[in-house]
Amino acid sequence: MDLKTPLAAALLCALALPLRAPAASAPPPAPVADDTARILIFTRTAGFRHDSIPKAVATLEALAAQQSLHADHTEDAAVFAPERLARYRAVVFASTTGDVLDAAQQRALEQFVRAGGGFVGVHAAADTEYGWPWYGGLVGAWFRSHPPGLQTARVRFEDGRTPAWTVTDELYDYRDNPRPRVRVIATVDERDYEGGTMGHDHPIAWCHAWDGGRSWYTGLGHDAAIYDDPRFRAHLARGLRHAAGLDEDC
Repeated sequence: MDLKTPLAAALLCALALPLRAPAASAPPPAPVADDTARILIFTRTAGFRHDSIPKAVATLEALAAQQSLHADHTEDAAVFAPERLARYRAVVFASTTGDVLDAAQQRALEQFVRAGGGFVGVHAAADTEYGWPWYGGLVGAWFRSHPPGLQTARVRFEDGRTPAWTVTDELYDYRDNPRPRVRVIATVDERDYEGGTMGHDHPIAWCHAWDGGRSWYTGLGHDAAIYDDPRFRAHLARGLRHAAGLDEDC
Protein backbone atom coordinates (compact mmCIF):
# COMPACT_ATOMS: atom_id res chain seq x y z
CA MET A 1 0.00 0.00 0.00
CA ASP A 2 1.35 3.47 -0.85
CA LEU A 3 1.27 5.25 2.50
CA LYS A 4 1.22 8.58 0.76
CA THR A 5 -2.17 8.13 -0.82
CA PRO A 6 -5.16 9.85 0.85
CA LEU A 7 -6.86 6.50 1.49
CA ALA A 8 -3.87 5.07 3.29
CA ALA A 9 -3.51 8.20 5.40
CA ALA A 10 -7.13 7.98 6.48
CA LEU A 11 -6.69 4.34 7.46
CA LEU A 12 -3.64 5.16 9.57
CA CYS A 13 -5.55 7.93 11.38
CA ALA A 14 -8.42 5.59 12.14
CA LEU A 15 -6.08 2.95 13.56
CA ALA A 16 -4.42 5.54 15.78
CA LEU A 17 -7.74 6.50 17.48
CA PRO A 18 -8.46 4.81 20.85
CA LEU A 19 -11.06 2.06 20.75
CA ARG A 20 -14.50 2.95 22.20
CA ALA A 21 -17.05 0.60 23.64
CA PRO A 22 -20.29 0.57 21.68
CA ALA A 23 -22.92 2.95 23.04
CA ALA A 24 -25.29 1.30 25.49
CA SER A 25 -28.91 0.99 24.33
CA ALA A 26 -31.25 3.51 25.93
CA PRO A 27 -33.24 1.83 28.69
CA PRO A 28 -36.95 1.38 27.97
CA PRO A 29 -39.13 4.08 29.46
CA ALA A 30 -40.34 3.30 32.93
CA PRO A 31 -44.00 2.34 32.98
CA VAL A 32 -46.23 5.21 33.96
CA ALA A 33 -48.95 4.43 36.45
CA ASP A 34 -52.33 5.30 34.94
CA ASP A 35 -54.02 6.77 37.99
CA THR A 36 -56.17 9.17 36.00
CA ALA A 37 -59.76 9.13 37.16
CA ARG A 38 -61.75 7.87 34.17
CA ILE A 39 -65.33 7.47 33.06
CA LEU A 40 -66.66 5.43 30.15
CA ILE A 41 -69.33 6.89 27.84
CA PHE A 42 -71.29 4.16 26.06
CA THR A 43 -73.69 4.99 23.22
CA ARG A 44 -74.47 1.72 21.47
CA THR A 45 -78.01 1.47 20.10
CA ALA A 46 -80.02 -1.56 19.03
CA GLY A 47 -83.25 0.37 18.58
CA PHE A 48 -84.04 4.02 17.96
CA ARG A 49 -80.92 6.14 17.52
CA HIS A 50 -80.96 9.74 18.73
CA ASP A 51 -79.45 12.40 16.51
CA SER A 52 -78.28 14.15 19.67
CA ILE A 53 -75.79 11.42 20.62
CA PRO A 54 -72.70 13.21 19.20
CA LYS A 55 -73.66 16.38 21.09
CA ALA A 56 -74.26 14.37 24.24
CA VAL A 57 -70.82 12.76 23.99
CA ALA A 58 -69.05 16.06 23.38
CA THR A 59 -70.85 17.64 26.32
CA LEU A 60 -70.12 14.76 28.68
CA GLU A 61 -66.46 14.79 27.67
CA ALA A 62 -66.21 18.53 28.35
CA LEU A 63 -68.00 18.26 31.69
CA ALA A 64 -65.83 15.33 32.73
CA ALA A 65 -62.66 17.31 31.94
CA GLN A 66 -63.92 20.12 34.18
CA GLN A 67 -64.06 17.57 37.01
CA SER A 68 -60.53 16.27 36.23
CA LEU A 69 -62.05 13.10 34.81
CA HIS A 70 -60.82 11.56 31.57
CA ALA A 71 -63.69 10.33 29.39
CA ASP A 72 -63.43 7.42 26.97
CA HIS A 73 -66.25 7.01 24.44
CA THR A 74 -67.15 3.75 22.74
CA GLU A 75 -69.93 1.80 21.10
CA ASP A 76 -67.94 -1.44 21.33
CA ALA A 77 -69.60 -3.66 23.93
CA ALA A 78 -66.38 -5.67 24.26
CA VAL A 79 -65.20 -3.05 26.75
CA PHE A 80 -67.63 -4.62 29.21
CA ALA A 81 -65.14 -7.11 30.58
CA PRO A 82 -64.01 -7.06 34.23
CA GLU A 83 -60.39 -6.23 33.48
CA ARG A 84 -61.34 -3.37 31.17
CA LEU A 85 -64.04 -1.85 33.34
CA ALA A 86 -61.70 -1.90 36.34
CA ARG A 87 -59.99 1.29 35.15
CA TYR A 88 -63.20 3.35 35.34
CA ARG A 89 -64.97 5.09 38.19
CA ALA A 90 -68.28 5.31 36.38
CA VAL A 91 -70.03 4.19 33.21
CA VAL A 92 -72.42 6.50 31.34
CA PHE A 93 -75.17 5.06 29.14
CA ALA A 94 -76.03 8.04 26.92
CA SER A 95 -79.24 7.36 24.98
CA THR A 96 -78.52 3.68 24.50
CA THR A 97 -81.48 1.67 23.25
CA GLY A 98 -82.42 -1.98 23.03
CA ASP A 99 -80.34 -5.03 23.88
CA VAL A 100 -76.76 -3.74 23.82
CA LEU A 101 -74.87 -6.23 26.05
CA ASP A 102 -74.64 -10.01 25.91
CA ALA A 103 -74.83 -12.19 29.02
CA ALA A 104 -71.09 -12.05 29.81
CA GLN A 105 -71.01 -8.29 29.33
CA GLN A 106 -74.03 -7.91 31.59
CA ARG A 107 -72.23 -9.88 34.32
CA ALA A 108 -69.21 -7.61 33.93
CA LEU A 109 -71.33 -4.49 34.51
CA GLU A 110 -72.96 -6.13 37.52
CA GLN A 111 -69.52 -6.92 38.98
CA PHE A 112 -68.35 -3.37 38.30
CA VAL A 113 -71.27 -1.84 40.19
CA ARG A 114 -71.01 -4.34 43.05
CA ALA A 115 -67.37 -3.33 43.46
CA GLY A 116 -68.48 0.26 44.05
CA GLY A 117 -68.61 1.59 40.50
CA GLY A 118 -70.96 4.36 39.41
CA PHE A 119 -73.59 4.55 36.68
CA VAL A 120 -75.11 7.52 34.86
CA GLY A 121 -78.12 7.04 32.61
CA VAL A 122 -79.10 9.76 30.17
CA HIS A 123 -82.53 9.84 28.50
CA ALA A 124 -82.96 6.58 26.54
CA ALA A 125 -80.81 4.64 28.98
CA ALA A 126 -84.27 3.85 30.37
CA ASP A 127 -85.22 2.40 26.94
CA THR A 128 -82.52 -0.26 27.16
CA GLU A 129 -82.20 -3.93 28.17
CA TYR A 130 -85.82 -4.69 29.00
CA GLY A 131 -85.04 -8.36 29.46
CA TRP A 132 -82.46 -7.77 32.20
CA PRO A 133 -84.18 -7.13 35.54
CA TRP A 134 -80.95 -6.09 37.30
CA TYR A 135 -80.48 -3.29 34.79
CA GLY A 136 -84.02 -2.06 35.36
CA GLY A 137 -83.20 -1.83 39.05
CA LEU A 138 -79.96 0.00 38.29
CA VAL A 139 -81.66 2.68 36.19
CA GLY A 140 -84.65 2.88 38.51
CA ALA A 141 -87.49 2.74 35.97
CA TRP A 142 -88.08 1.75 32.38
CA PHE A 143 -89.45 3.99 29.63
CA ARG A 144 -93.07 3.45 28.67
CA SER A 145 -94.02 6.24 26.24
CA HIS A 146 -93.81 9.95 25.53
CA PRO A 147 -96.12 12.58 24.04
CA PRO A 148 -95.38 13.39 20.39
CA GLY A 149 -92.68 15.92 19.64
CA LEU A 150 -90.91 18.26 22.03
CA GLN A 151 -92.81 19.56 25.04
CA THR A 152 -92.18 22.62 27.20
CA ALA A 153 -92.61 22.25 30.94
CA ARG A 154 -91.26 23.37 34.28
CA VAL A 155 -88.70 21.14 35.94
CA ARG A 156 -88.76 21.41 39.73
CA PHE A 157 -85.81 20.28 41.82
CA GLU A 158 -86.41 18.77 45.24
CA ASP A 159 -83.20 19.83 46.98
CA GLY A 160 -84.66 23.17 48.07
CA ARG A 161 -81.82 25.20 46.57
CA THR A 162 -81.80 24.61 42.80
CA PRO A 163 -84.29 26.95 41.12
CA ALA A 164 -86.95 25.55 38.82
CA TRP A 165 -86.43 26.02 35.11
CA THR A 166 -88.44 25.65 31.96
CA VAL A 167 -87.20 23.04 29.53
CA THR A 168 -88.17 22.05 26.00
CA ASP A 169 -87.42 18.40 25.36
CA GLU A 170 -89.00 15.00 24.83
CA LEU A 171 -90.55 14.13 28.18
CA TYR A 172 -90.63 10.46 29.08
CA ASP A 173 -93.38 8.65 30.92
CA TYR A 174 -92.15 5.58 32.80
CA ARG A 175 -93.71 2.19 33.43
CA ASP A 176 -94.13 3.09 37.09
CA ASN A 177 -93.18 5.84 39.50
CA PRO A 178 -89.66 5.13 40.83
CA ARG A 179 -90.05 7.32 43.94
CA PRO A 180 -90.46 4.41 46.39
CA ARG A 181 -87.10 3.00 45.22
CA VAL A 182 -84.97 6.09 44.58
CA ARG A 183 -84.20 9.62 45.76
CA VAL A 184 -86.04 11.87 43.32
CA ILE A 185 -83.93 14.82 42.15
CA ALA A 186 -86.45 16.59 39.92
CA THR A 187 -90.01 16.32 38.65
CA VAL A 188 -91.74 17.66 35.57
CA ASP A 189 -95.06 19.49 35.84
CA GLU A 190 -97.64 17.78 33.60
CA ARG A 191 -99.94 20.79 33.89
CA ASP A 192 -97.64 22.62 31.48
CA TYR A 193 -98.13 20.28 28.52
CA GLU A 194 -100.44 17.67 27.01
CA GLY A 195 -99.89 13.95 26.93
CA GLY A 196 -98.23 13.18 30.27
CA THR A 197 -99.52 10.00 31.90
CA MET A 198 -97.88 9.88 35.34
CA GLY A 199 -99.99 12.48 37.09
CA HIS A 200 -99.08 15.10 39.65
CA ASP A 201 -95.88 13.28 40.72
CA HIS A 202 -93.79 12.81 37.59
CA PRO A 203 -90.10 12.19 38.43
CA ILE A 204 -87.72 13.04 35.60
CA ALA A 205 -84.35 12.66 37.39
CA TRP A 206 -83.25 10.60 40.38
CA CYS A 207 -80.38 8.80 42.09
CA HIS A 208 -80.00 5.84 44.42
CA ALA A 209 -77.55 3.35 45.86
CA TRP A 210 -77.81 0.08 43.96
CA ASP A 211 -76.16 -3.27 44.64
CA GLY A 212 -73.00 -1.75 46.12
CA GLY A 213 -72.64 1.13 43.65
CA ARG A 214 -74.12 4.52 42.78
CA SER A 215 -76.73 5.24 40.11
CA TRP A 216 -77.88 8.60 38.72
CA TYR A 217 -80.41 9.08 35.93
CA THR A 218 -81.98 11.95 34.00
CA GLY A 219 -84.81 11.57 31.52
CA LEU A 220 -83.81 14.78 29.76
CA GLY A 221 -81.37 14.85 26.84
CA HIS A 222 -83.36 13.96 23.73
CA ASP A 223 -82.90 17.23 21.87
CA ALA A 224 -79.38 18.33 20.89
CA ALA A 225 -80.19 21.93 21.79
CA ILE A 226 -80.64 21.13 25.48
CA TYR A 227 -76.94 20.32 25.78
CA ASP A 228 -76.20 24.03 25.27
CA ASP A 229 -78.38 24.99 28.23
CA PRO A 230 -76.08 25.81 31.19
CA ARG A 231 -78.72 24.51 33.61
CA PHE A 232 -78.80 21.13 31.93
CA ARG A 233 -75.01 21.05 31.80
CA ALA A 234 -74.88 21.76 35.53
CA HIS A 235 -77.45 18.96 36.02
CA LEU A 236 -75.28 16.48 34.10
CA ALA A 237 -72.10 17.62 35.87
CA ARG A 238 -73.76 16.92 39.19
CA GLY A 239 -74.57 13.40 38.04
CA LEU A 240 -71.02 12.75 36.86
CA ARG A 241 -69.58 13.94 40.16
CA HIS A 242 -71.89 11.72 42.14
CA ALA A 243 -71.43 8.60 40.00
CA ALA A 244 -67.64 9.01 40.00
CA GLY A 245 -67.60 9.24 43.79
CA LEU A 246 -66.51 12.89 43.86
CA ASP A 247 -69.64 14.12 45.63
CA GLU A 248 -71.95 12.19 47.93
CA ASP A 249 -74.78 14.60 47.16
CA CYS A 250 -76.60 13.75 43.96
